[in-house]
Amino acid sequence: MSKSPKSIAPKSVAYLGPPGTNSEAAALAYLKHYEATGGEECLLCPLPTIAQTLRHVAQGLADKAVVPVENSLEGSVPVTLDTLWQLDRLSIRQALVLPISHALISPAQAVADVVRVYSHPQALAQCQEWLEQNLPKAQLIPTNSTSEAVVQVHSDVAAAAIAPKRAAELYGVPVLAHPISDRADNFTRFWVVSRETTPACAYPPGGTHTSLGFSFPANVPGTLVQPMQVFASRGINLSRIESRPTKRELGEYLFFIDIECDIRTPSAQTAIEELTACTETLKIFGSYNLLTINPNT
Repeated sequence: MSKSPKSIAPKSVAYLGPPGTNSEAAALAYLKHYEATGGEECLLCPLPTIAQTLRHVAQGLADKAVVPVENSLEGSVPVTLDTLWQLDRLSIRQALVLPISHALISPAQAVADVVRVYSHPQALAQCQEWLEQNLPKAQLIPTNSTSEAVVQVHSDVAAAAIAPKRAAELYGVPVLAHPISDRADNFTRFWVVSRETTPACAYPPGGTHTSLGFSFPANVPGTLVQPMQVFASRGINLSRIESRPTKRELGEYLFFIDIECDIRTPSAQTAIEELTACTETLKIFGSYNLLTINPNT
């Protein structure tokens, strides 16, 4: 008697949920690109926080995660950087740039009836000018995600959420105003992150950009100069630099940088060797390509 073949569990992609967030839109765009280039079909896995999304991958509970890392209006997303530093063996596989368009979503009859506005802190900040002009007295209440905010205001005629229009459609809540972002050119960069399966000594897959993180053994004058010179002397451009507290001591920082270079090139590899010598801890988060999403395709 022949044995039936084993069922193969589909791969999963974690993102900040519930459905209807910009993170879901980025995850859907990534899956469309991934499957069009020969990748396997994947299931989406919504999670309540960005940190949990990354930990899900680190623990092997999801194959990949799509997480926001930087917005053109409000800058970096600290929880993404902090969690990526804390977790070992995660690697960035792809970067996505997604246009962001916010809507004011509410069962209220008019904008003037709204006294509370719920949303993710990034969304609230990206609509700060609009809120000051149109709802200057409204209480601003942060939530874990934009879609969570829509769920929360579903039956509250005195409240509104800031979220994508798709969230309004999914949860059956009317759109009062759109668009409400402070600038039309509002973009968020997302990283597609997976668990690193290659040996720790091996370089990750290559691409046009590479992201690194490092700390120093001591906080002394001129400490940051040497790492910058390592790349400048080789003609490697830095497209971003960000500092974050180490959470060990006041005034002690980690540094995150993006370089426009494939980590596998000889110049990048010698730069990494030199950088290792002048830092306390150095982490290579990945080399990857950048994909700009056109919402109309």
